[in-house]
Order: sequence, then C-alpha cells, then structure tokens
Amino acid sequence: MIIDLIDKLYKTNYLEHDELVYLIYNMDEYGKEYLFEKANKIRMKTYGSKVYMRGLIEFTNYCKKGCKYCGINVANKNIERYRLNIEEILQCCEIGYDLGYRTFVLQGGEDDYYTDEMMIEIIKTIKDKYLDVAITLSIGEKSYESYEKYFKAGADRYLLRHETADVKLFKKIHTNSYYKNRMKCLWNLKKIGYQVGAGFMVGIPSQTKEDLAKDILFLKELEPEMVGIGPFIPHKDTIYKDEQAGTLEDTITMIALTRLFLPYSLLPATTALGTIDPLGSEKGLKAGANVVMPNLSPTSVREKYSLYDGKICTGDEAAECRNCIEKRIVSAGFSVDMSRGDHINWRKRYD
Repeated sequence: MIIDLIDKLYKTNYLEHDELVYLIYNMDEYGKEYLFEKANKIRMKTYGSKVYMRGLIEFTNYCKKGCKYCGINVANKNIERYRLNIEEILQCCEIGYDLGYRTFVLQGGEDDYYTDEMMIEIIKTIKDKYLDVAITLSIGEKSYESYEKYFKAGADRYLLRHETADVKLFKKIHTNSYYKNRMKCLWNLKKIGYQVGAGFMVGIPSQTKEDLAKDILFLKELEPEMVGIGPFIPHKDTIYKDEQAGTLEDTITMIALTRLFLPYSLLPATTALGTIDPLGSEKGLKAGANVVMPNLSPTSVREKYSLYDGKICTGDEAAECRNCIEKRIVSAGFSVDMSRGDHINWRKRYD
C-alpha cells in the first residue's frame, strides 16, 4: 500500500488528503528509502544534479512580532539587537559577488525602522551595481502596496513561510500574527508577480501528522516557486525552550513529499537541518532539496541572529562558508551552480 501510494504520487504529483495522511502515519524505513529515491529521481529530471547557492544577508534582528518559537521575537529581552546600514549591506553584497553569488537573500525580523523608502533605496542600489543578480526579500508581512513598491524597485523573489496551514496551531504559536493575514500576504505576492517562497516547520509542539498533510496540500494549492521546510528547534529564551526538537527524518520526509507534489519547486537544505545533524544538509539534498544559502552576514552579528539554539557556521568568514558547503555538496554527489538559479518556469524571462 505504501509503495503503491508513493508510485501514484510520483506519477500524478498528487494524493488526496486521506491518502497523504495514511502515507505519513504508516511510512516504514523501506518506504522512506523508496520515497527519497523517487524524490531524488524527480529533482534529477527537473534540475539535474545542480544545487543553487544563495548568499544570505541577515541585516536586522529587531522584530515586532511575538512568534513563540523564535529567538528574535519582540518579547526576548536577553538578545543583543543590531541593524546593518546600507553601506554594510552593500559590503556583504560585494564580498558575495566576488565569491560568485548571483542571488542575495535579504532577511530580517519585521523591523519598521527600515521604511519602504529605505528598502527601495537598498534594492535599487544593489540592482544598479550588480545588473545580473536576483534579490530575494524575507522581511515578513507587509501591505500589498509595500510589496508592490519593492517589486517595482527590482526585488525578484519573496520568502514568507506560512509556518503551519492549520488555523488553530498557527494561533497557538503566535501572539500578534494572524493566519488570514499571512495567507493574504502570500496570495498578494503571487498576484504582484514575485517568485514566491512559502514553507513550514516540522515538529512544532502539538503538531499532528494531519497538520503536516494540510501544509503540503496548501503548498500544492499555492504552487510557490520556493518552499522552505525546516525542523522546529527550541530556543533557550522562548516558552518552548524545553520542548523536543523536530527530527531530521521527519523533516526530510516532508521535503521529499513536497518534491513529489511540486516537482519544479526550489527546495533549500536549510541551516537548521545541518544544526540537528552533522550530515543534515547532505541528507536533505538526497531527499530532493536543491538550494543552499551560505551566510554573507558579518561574523560580528551572526550569533545575534539567533532564531533557534545551536545555529552552525556563525563564526565562518564568507569564503570559508562557501568553500565548506561546496565541498559537502560535491561529496554528496551533486554539483554547485552559482547562477541566479531561477525557478525553471521563470528562466525564459531572464535568459
């Protein structure tokens, strides 16, 4: 039954809710191995062995949101806050560009210090200096008008993880974020014309397998170009500090299922995977992931961007970070691609 369902998913890129829930509940070791094999086969068909490198710039750890699982949430008084100015951001871009990166991911907490005008200046300055790069933003929930301004300024992609597609669970793990608005933001981003990234956590306290099935079926409905899936990892300064972390096995199972539901998606092997297992990134790639995001942020601030405990690579210089990850990608049997790495359906727009 398990193998039959995986075969059906491989052929049709879809399962009904009950079928998906059954698969998640009853997957044995052989079933998981078969699932990973099929997921890898699809990624090889769509993107080949390429793993796309994005340069991550974590430019502020101020945040007005109270997400209960996150170490930079507004209620955490133990964190040393920082903001990078435009010159510091551009310096990160210069280092990254010289190392070959052609996508910069500007990520931060929801920080109103960076007005629309400031973000537009940052985006335009990067685009004017580096004509061949893509800019990805990951700065949370904004108005339609703000998203549209960033897009017109030159932003190409936007990452906004939905975190969970279950309304009750979303409400439980957030204090001043609202499910309807999160979903509205994602659909707005699609409407404006971004390459959109959604995604969810695996192993959130009280999360069920039915919740995970909802996540994947929501992604199938949204059809985002990118999907970030990572394990829940507790942070010492949150109310979930003593909770059990999500497992590598469960997380890469969700990556593999997502690859089969969304064959053309760009799926990161997240830093969180490498944090919970020394070979987590490699195992994620073998389960269908095809993106990595080495850190270009100044080493002086990396430990301060602490979403969860134990984050890896906080002390590595940008060049060290790139070389280390490249070796691991190659050793896992894949090849590094330093291009913009657009979603396959978007490439004709930029070639």
